[in-house]
Amino acid sequence: VQLVESGGGLVQPGGSLRLSCAASGFRFSWYTMSWFRQAPGKERELVAVITSVGGRTNYADSVKGRFTISRDNAKNTVFLQMNSLKPEDTAVYYCKANRADLLMEYWGKGTLVTVSS
Repeated sequence: VQLVESGGGLVQPGGSLRLSCAASGFRFSWYTMSWFRQAPGKERELVAVITSVGGRTNYADSVKGRFTISRDNAKNTVFLQMNSLKPEDTAVYYCKANRADLLMEYWGKGTLVTVSS
């Protein structure tokens, strides 16, 4: 099982980035996918989630209206489009796959996003 995040980097405030998380080794379409982030000195927090069935989405209040999560089940990939980035969005971003009914979850190793002028 692998989850590999990509797309992080340095961006100026107000800019955009698109993160990708490529999955392999499990039935991607059966899993709820989420993006989390962890800033220096802070706990890991949920950013956005998209369900396996119906593709319902939910977001942390801090990113609503700026971030969009989506998935492509044919490509086993989940995305996080991040617009109007702020310095407080600086963090390592992780993707997670989980099936609550099976108590199974997988994590990627993260990609660093730095928002700074």
